[in-house]
Amino acid sequence: MKKLLALLLCMMLIVPSALALADDQVTITLWTYPIGSWVDDTTVKGFIDSFNAVHPEIKVNVQYLDYSSGDDQVTGAIEAKTTPDIIFEGPERLVANWGAAGKMLDISDLWADTKDDIVAASPAVEAACKNAEGIYYEYPLCMTTHTMVINKQYFEKADALQYIDEETHTWTTENFIKACKALQAAGYIPGVIYCGGQGGDQGTRALVTNLYSGKFTNADHTAYTMDSAENIQALTQLQTMVNEGSLTADPGIVAGDEIALFCNGTIAMGFCWNASAAVSNKASMQETVTPFPMAFPSDDGVPELQGGIWGFGLFDNGDEARANAAKTFVKWVCDDANQAVPSVYATGFFPTRASLGDIYTGTEKEDNAAFSLFMPYLGDYYQVTGNWAVQRTEWWNLLQRIFSGGNVEAEVATYVTNSNSGI
Repeated sequence: MKKLLALLLCMMLIVPSALALADDQVTITLWTYPIGSWVDDTTVKGFIDSFNAVHPEIKVNVQYLDYSSGDDQVTGAIEAKTTPDIIFEGPERLVANWGAAGKMLDISDLWADTKDDIVAASPAVEAACKNAEGIYYEYPLCMTTHTMVINKQYFEKADALQYIDEETHTWTTENFIKACKALQAAGYIPGVIYCGGQGGDQGTRALVTNLYSGKFTNADHTAYTMDSAENIQALTQLQTMVNEGSLTADPGIVAGDEIALFCNGTIAMGFCWNASAAVSNKASMQETVTPFPMAFPSDDGVPELQGGIWGFGLFDNGDEARANAAKTFVKWVCDDANQAVPSVYATGFFPTRASLGDIYTGTEKEDNAAFSLFMPYLGDYYQVTGNWAVQRTEWWNLLQRIFSGGNVEAEVATYVTNSNSGI
């Protein structure tokens, strides 16, 4: 009888404790765009399990988005007031879109003890994650620079390796022009300017702006500036090269098609490349192709590369408990001593914290380490400029008009007027 009473007393103590744990548990939702392996359920659920080993009081549900329908899903959730607590993407959505629309939480507090580490990795990252008033809407995890790529075998056969710096993977505009002519003379198709849509448009934008050190937007990201003298000169130079045959232009293809042409040896260089592309296209590379990543050519030999930045934003759902739980999860993913490196490694990109250093050398993704030399060339993150979606359509339409014989200055004037209208 005494044993039974003791057991009952124990149960009375345990049950309230269990109920308290259930009552204290907070459920949050993470939506993630396809950023490396962050779309792989096994990978992400593994991270969540590790998080729950430390924070069993926070349950994390996850939903995976793609770029064809993800924006529509988020828009629908905003209208229905069913937005997730956390979303994983870049500043053009988190800051310039949903943040500017007042849908995101101010997460400046997350930056308190990591800002210096992030700035040390790249000042451009810190600048991109906040609005003009200094409010942070994104907490960054990873970054990359987009490059171009050459086929080293073709360059060697055309005696064009003399025009690149093999150590720094940079070259000048003058040497780029010479290399294209050498490749043409040797019977190769040097490269193709794709303009069939917006896929991979970061490559064609970087090609144009680097040639004569032009800027894609003004400094405060309130206007598109393709009508500068430097950019007009660059577009005119490219038009001349296409007319002479040392480059080609194709209004029917996008970057994915161009990458395939490079991998099968049809063209000698590609304008859409990065660490992720190097890994994903390795299996399709023909024996005649030796990919060698290059910065875009610039008149002064110092490129400014288009970048990608990805991190976490929190939707304002009016629930303080969920917001605090979401912040706990995001800080753990990005800053925990044991988790930060696996979180970045899964993306295939590079840490936005200088303290993490080289995470790829000696791993199965060792090829990615070679792309770290481009990170110091990360340029202005101008994708936060207004009318971004409009501009992207106007951009490939501009290229189509120019490379079908249009007057460069007149066509650029149309592009600038349409892109800046209503900003």
